[in-house]
Amino acid sequence: MPSKMSIKRIQLLSVIIFMAISGMLFSSCSEKSTGGMIILTRVAGKLQGANYATGDNWRYIAKSQLVAIDSEKPSGDVKVLTADFFSAHSPQISYDGKFMLFAAQQKQGDKWKIWEMNLGNFKSRLVTSSEENCIDPAYLPGGRLVFSKSVLNDPLKGGHSLYTCNSDGSGITRITFNPHTYFASKVLADGRVLAIDRQLYTGQGSSLLMVLRPDGTKSELFYKGAGATALTSGVVETAAGRILFIESDKDIPQKGNLISISYNRPLHSRVDLGSECKGDFRAVSLYQSGKLLVSYRKSEADRYGLYEFDPEKKVPGKAIWCNTEFDVLEAVVVSEHERPKKLPSEVDMGVKTGQILCQDINLTDLEPAVGKALLEKSYRIEVMGIDSLLGVVQTEVDGSFYLKVVADKPFQIRKIDKDGNIVNGPCGWMWVRPNERRGCIGCHEGHELVPENRIPLSVKKLPVAVPVHTNKVIEKKVTLE
Repeated sequence: MPSKMSIKRIQLLSVIIFMAISGMLFSSCSEKSTGGMIILTRVAGKLQGANYATGDNWRYIAKSQLVAIDSEKPSGDVKVLTADFFSAHSPQISYDGKFMLFAAQQKQGDKWKIWEMNLGNFKSRLVTSSEENCIDPAYLPGGRLVFSKSVLNDPLKGGHSLYTCNSDGSGITRITFNPHTYFASKVLADGRVLAIDRQLYTGQGSSLLMVLRPDGTKSELFYKGAGATALTSGVVETAAGRILFIESDKDIPQKGNLISISYNRPLHSRVDLGSECKGDFRAVSLYQSGKLLVSYRKSEADRYGLYEFDPEKKVPGKAIWCNTEFDVLEAVVVSEHERPKKLPSEVDMGVKTGQILCQDINLTDLEPAVGKALLEKSYRIEVMGIDSLLGVVQTEVDGSFYLKVVADKPFQIRKIDKDGNIVNGPCGWMWVRPNERRGCIGCHEGHELVPENRIPLSVKKLPVAVPVHTNKVIEKKVTLE
């Protein structure tokens, strides 16, 4: 016959076991509730014309909402995730599938800021508290994130630059330094950041895709459309090595085309996956079993809805979520996904310069000028800053040059012939980060060329300091206490 004390112990043990089992069940249900969830950005009212330079009515959309639907029961209840915000946009899911970054206005007229939501309890916390608009966040490996921040009054004459910060908003670091504007960043599997880039000064250029490391080094062209096209969505990367995005033609800016390019040959592999579709696309994301989710409408009179898309059949499939009161601007599936590589950084903020080497400025991929069989050979280069000429540098007889340039300052380079004439237009705006070493093969050269196997004469000497009127560039080292 058990004692009263033994009975109490058994009862207590039973309660503990019951609570533990209940906790496991509730935890399981909570985890299951996010599996298969699709989070989409929707907006009521009429869509206004988008400005792809400022982001107005494109990256900044008034009264946009983030809502969640069940992919297995898409016609079921819709859960509004950002009911406490005036506007919300740009959802990005963490690698473990448990959190979501997004950009939002808390109240009408507020600056846009970056927030993170716990998808287990749907509670949000503020990440950035900048006085400028912050938009388009994306997770980086190593506990940091990248986003676009407005810098309209910046002396570099940019629109939105890319910044990184820690997950709590600390350690904000600028990583782009040219007079361009950047939106819709994506972190590739190789660890680099791919973003929509548009030149703002001097003259507004077409949008293109630029790729760079998360520390701002090694920025280079990734993709550029033919003619004056506009990239109108962020990109997604498939397991098969394809990069997908939406692009519109200058003649039909309201029609978005679903474009696929190869990671290995992005400049020479463009395929219009929706060429057989009568309607147009707004956004694309990864779905399941090799299929895609697309924001698509059959005509301008229709709303953008969320559809399944098979890249093999090249036509929209079944409708996932459509509503005559809302346009679907973008969507993401809540799931665990592969973490990108974490790239090492060569940036040393104690160094005030970077270096750039060119093997031969006379190596070019440009078409010969009309009436000329060949472009004139160049012997010098002009290095130009935003507001002034930084210097004229004599190249070596093999066409090479080697420069030490003040870090984090934009510059362009153009070629000069023996008579002092400009041979062709300058290269695009570039910069070097502190302690960065950059190299190029030629000037306006093909992006798939590899350098000739020889040592440029210029590297046998010390690099030329730019600005050239500065006798000595002081390298101030940081002393660690």
